[in-house]
Amino acid sequence: MIMTQRLVPTNKGALLLVLREWKARWPAMGVLALLPEKESTKVPILQAVTKEEGVSLLGAVFPLLIADGAFRDGGVLLLCFEEMPGHFLIPGLSGDGRNKLTECVAALIADAAARESQRPTLLTIFDAMVPDIGSLMDDMHLQLPSPPWYVGANAGSESFQPMPCLFDREQIVGDAVLGLMLADQLPAIVKHDYPVSKTLMRATSATGNRIVTINNRPAFDVYQEIIGAEYGVALTRENFYQYAVHFPFGVVMAVDVLVRIPVALDDDGSLVCVGEIPPDSMLRMLKAPELAQSTCVTTICNMLENRVVYPTPFNLLTFYCAGRRMHFSEHADAELKQLQQDLGSALVFGALSLGEIDSNEDFDLPRFHNAALVCLPQKLT
Repeated sequence: MIMTQRLVPTNKGALLLVLREWKARWPAMGVLALLPEKESTKVPILQAVTKEEGVSLLGAVFPLLIADGAFRDGGVLLLCFEEMPGHFLIPGLSGDGRNKLTECVAALIADAAARESQRPTLLTIFDAMVPDIGSLMDDMHLQLPSPPWYVGANAGSESFQPMPCLFDREQIVGDAVLGLMLADQLPAIVKHDYPVSKTLMRATSATGNRIVTINNRPAFDVYQEIIGAEYGVALTRENFYQYAVHFPFGVVMAVDVLVRIPVALDDDGSLVCVGEIPPDSMLRMLKAPELAQSTCVTTICNMLENRVVYPTPFNLLTFYCAGRRMHFSEHADAELKQLQQDLGSALVFGALSLGEIDSNEDFDLPRFHNAALVCLPQKLT
């Protein structure tokens, strides 16, 4: 359980003061540290201080932080656990790390079962440059005899350039995933509220996160035509990056639509998205809403009322998609402020993410999202 959290300056003195205060209260404590990209060079300071104090550390670098209901580009957000949960940091996901992930998660589930806890929640943070996170999660899930609930986000640079972004006390790595197995955790809520168009398409050729053809034609050609026909936008190769974040694809699933934001256009007309597109997936075009039209925050707050047993006080670990923020621009600050205001005394804290993860409760499967808010309520003791 996250006992408390604090945004702390990234200097040794401030970090020592906070860690010693917490350790006097919770001797077996551990920390999940969230750093903004601007502060990524400060990871060695965190590693040295936690080593010195004998505090377990996991951490990730995100484009921005969320603290006190606002986006922040400085400091480090420290999330303090009373006792460090079962955890891992696994590099090499493009190689042997894939098998190690399943082994580590299975061992943590067995440990949770031995403690007779309720179904645990696996909080994962992936390097956003891993191209097949959805498949990796699916493969792992199918090999687990008693899967956990899932929640998580992707870390890294908002420029989508590779960088080491996950760390513990000994290393900082890319091509990796970190995870913590949380016991007695309230379910996560994930929403995007993007309206769906009427046009249905098929990804006739797709590999990983790349759509090569739609309806047997170059993907960009079809994308360009539909945006022009349905939304009146004259899309070209030159203005692609200006408009793509506002017009993502929706991968049609059995009970929902998963957002996939195009982030790159190749010379052959292929579109590279954040998140995989399975071959032969049915697609719809989405148009990101104006903030005044969005009911996302209202829906999240209503769902929290149904899931959190009032008057139990809680805070909200929140991951807010960077693509969503790019779409809303300065209005993203207003959406985050609205969430904080509607929750009243609950604190909203977390990070700006590059993809989001949760569980599909209807089919008991992991899901990978774009453009979403992930909200994980934390009961206060």
